[in-house]
Order: sequence, then structure tokens, then C-alpha cells
Amino acid sequence: MKHFFTFLYRKEMINIYLLVIFIVSQIIFAKKEQKLKEMQNKQIENKNKQIKKLEEDNQILRDQVEKMKPVFNEVEIKKNFPQFSDSEIIKDIEDAQKLKELINDDEFFSKIKKGFSAKRDGFDCKKWHSLINEDKGETLVIIKTKDNFIFGGFTQVGFFPKDESKWSRSYQNIDSNYITDPNAFIFSLRNDKGDRKPEKFAIKEGKEGYAIEFLSNKGPSFGGRYGGKNDFFIESNLKTGYSDFGYSYNLPDGIEYGTSEAQSYLAGSYESWFVDELETYFI
Repeated sequence: MKHFFTFLYRKEMINIYLLVIFIVSQIIFAKKEQKLKEMQNKQIENKNKQIKKLEEDNQILRDQVEKMKPVFNEVEIKKNFPQFSDSEIIKDIEDAQKLKELINDDEFFSKIKKGFSAKRDGFDCKKWHSLINEDKGETLVIIKTKDNFIFGGFTQVGFFPKDESKWSRSYQNIDSNYITDPNAFIFSLRNDKGDRKPEKFAIKEGKEGYAIEFLSNKGPSFGGRYGGKNDFFIESNLKTGYSDFGYSYNLPDGIEYGTSEAQSYLAGSYESWFVDELETYFI
């Protein structure tokens, strides 16, 4: 009997010992697991700090690049498009490249020079006429509004051709007349959001005789009709204008003439827009 109780006692002690070992091992395992989690959390924290630092460094780099962009554009334009080196409108190398593609006349584009700048020469249509009312031939007009729309027009015959056949009526001693130019076009280079592709719009078939309107007391005018509105028109002060886009020139696909979408396409609105700069180029 004594041996039996001794056996039971030893067995119980072994069970207790095993239980203690199990409990201790669980405690050790839990501590190791806790330490591992702490290490992992620390690693995650360090990684997050590194990511944040990289993001901050990238933002600093982006800011620096953005600050340097005007300098880069100025250098690239002087190098590749010297005709726009002093332009107040074409300051972005992409705009210069897109405009070249729209003009699609390398010889003309490479030889043009700025004959008029409203900021340089004055916001006065008389000054504009004095500088362009010669037989200049191919002429490019670029307009930038206060709302950062950039658009304009191109005429192959100019605003005062000596060839009388280009006029809809005799150009002697008249203040208003239309000029025929089947190769004229209007272009849109940039809108206020910068989310529209540059595009040019040819004169409509049958409207070639209304490509350009010569007005001795107004600024440049493209398209229109007698007694009507122009596709775009600049007032005598060269600071305001209106756009009834689509009467003489083709509209973008899906836009109908006379709608607010058509009238606001070039300058952002029909007539409540203001000119920031107007430049005229010719050879």
C-alpha cells in the first residue's frame, strides 16, 4: 500500500512538473511573440517614416522642378523657337511645338517674327493697323485671354492684300470689307483647364469670301457676314472681344453653331472675356 501511494505521489509530481514546464514555455512563447510583434511594429513604423521622408523629398523635388519649368521653357524656346523668345503668350515649349504642327508650314514658321504685341506696342487698334496694314501675306494672330485661353487665326493672304481680287468689294476708301482666303483657319491652343487638345478649324466650303473682315477701327476679325457676327472679333481697344464661332469656320465634332458651347469654345464665353495679350506674326 505504501508503495502504491508513493507511486501516485511521484506521478502527481511529474504531472505538476510537466504543467509548470508547459506554463513556463507558454509564457516564454508569449513574450517572444510579443517581442516579435514589437519588432515588426517598429519595422513598420520605420518603413512608414522612410516612405513619408521619400514623399517629402519627392514633393520638394517636384516643387523645384516646377520652379525651374519656366527657366527650362525659356531655354528650350530660345533654342528651338527663337521667334517666340520674347513672346508673352507662347512660353511653354509644348505650346510652341503644337502651334508649329497646327501651322504645318515649316518655311513660314521658321521665318516669322513678331510684328505687333499689345503689351509692347499698346492696346490700340490704330497701332495694330499701322504695323500690319501692308501686303504682309501670311499672318498669324495669337490671343491670350485673362482666363488663360489661347487661340487665334492664320491667313495666307494677310489683312490688307494688294490683290484686289481678294476683297469682296473695292478696297479703296472703305472702312469695312471681307477678304477671301480659302486657306485661312482658326485654332484653339489651350483652354483654362489645359485639358483640351490643340486643334485648328478650316474655313467652311462656300464661306471662303468671309475668311477675314477688315475693319479700320477694330482689331483682327475672322469670319462672319455683313450685318452679322464674326467667328471671333477684337474691339478697338484690343482688350475685349466676342466669339460667334462656327458661322464661317468649322466647329469641333459634336458642337452645333449658335450654342453656348460653340460660342464659349475659343475664349470661354461669348463676349465677357478680356484680352491679356495679342500678338501678330508675319515674315
